[in-house]
Amino acid sequence: MEDNSSWTALSIGHIRISAFNFGIVSEDTNEGKEIPLSLDVVVPDDILERIFTFLPIVSMIRSTAVCRRWYDIIYSSRFLWTHMLPQRPWYFMFTSNESADGYAYDPILRKWYDLELPCIEKSSCFVSSSCGLVCFMDNDNRNAISVSNPITKDCKRILEPPGSKFPDYSTIAIKVDRSSHTYTITLAKSKQIPDDYVRWHFSLYKYDSRSTLWVTVVDEVFIGWRGGDDSVICDGVLYCLIHSTGILGNVDPRHSIVIYDLIDGPSKASLMQSSIPVPCFLTCGRLVNLREKLVMVGGIAKHNRPDIIKGIGIWELHNKQWEEVGRMPHKLFQGFGEFDDVFASSGTDDLIYIQSYGATALLTFDMKQKQWKWSAKCPVSKRFPLQLFTGFCFEPRLDITT
Repeated sequence: MEDNSSWTALSIGHIRISAFNFGIVSEDTNEGKEIPLSLDVVVPDDILERIFTFLPIVSMIRSTAVCRRWYDIIYSSRFLWTHMLPQRPWYFMFTSNESADGYAYDPILRKWYDLELPCIEKSSCFVSSSCGLVCFMDNDNRNAISVSNPITKDCKRILEPPGSKFPDYSTIAIKVDRSSHTYTITLAKSKQIPDDYVRWHFSLYKYDSRSTLWVTVVDEVFIGWRGGDDSVICDGVLYCLIHSTGILGNVDPRHSIVIYDLIDGPSKASLMQSSIPVPCFLTCGRLVNLREKLVMVGGIAKHNRPDIIKGIGIWELHNKQWEEVGRMPHKLFQGFGEFDDVFASSGTDDLIYIQSYGATALLTFDMKQKQWKWSAKCPVSKRFPLQLFTGFCFEPRLDITT
């Protein structure tokens, strides 16, 4: 099922290569002697910058250890990151339910690297990522939110948002502006109104890194629907997955998506009035931003058994209409299980990762090539019989800070 090629467990903080190879440049002098000269001296910064743009991110990290000059060019040059070849997203897999340590998968070199996450101490958290930054929300305290760059270890605990620390359901999303490197975080909370099985309170908060303040932008009551634990920001619009409570009768489909424009603000209609149903009867859904387009990875449910997943599909939203772009082949789907929420999924650019909760199996889907492929085998070992593995993807970048 998985690609059993060898894996490499390397600590990002200890990736090193041998020193730059020095060459001899012959130059005539009055004495007719050869003067040894480092090639590094005669290569100007702008040429080195262009050379670095062709390197994978791991090679760039290793290059920072060669000399101070290379370190300064790689970490300080804005040219480097605006002109370099696209870096495919890495996928981080937690080693257990308690520890935040784990392994990060590089799809270009097809290797796993030992990686410790900054800011968090355990894997029971909600995660969202964008343009090199990862946002973590603690599962036990939904107001404890941190932002970090997993590659540089830069980390920041942000101001606590308003609202309950213990909502019934919540979801977080982050979006980084690629030109200014500022970022926006949204936090949606859903809580059942006491002694009322029909109505659910839904609130939405927005954080701006420039003002370092939270603003309440939505405060509504949903009837027969509740918030979920998945959301994403695409092209300035927040998409949140919501779930039917089934109290008002059978609802098909059981999931829908509410929309909030973070740039233009709220419309006159309520969020429920402008919601978009999912394309088919699903057991679960995962929302992904691929090149500012909303993509959903969903577990397709059996109509007679809504808690049983019979397949996994991928859809893209075009003008509020869903278009199916891929469906997992049955021979690959057999590695995932059949009960409801059995997989994690995230992605960026053109790559989607799908990971089985009950195993370390990691499957990729290339949106351009419409190609499914198993990753190289992960070194994570299953230490407990009921241990579940989960993870998330992020862009490996050195230029984005919190």
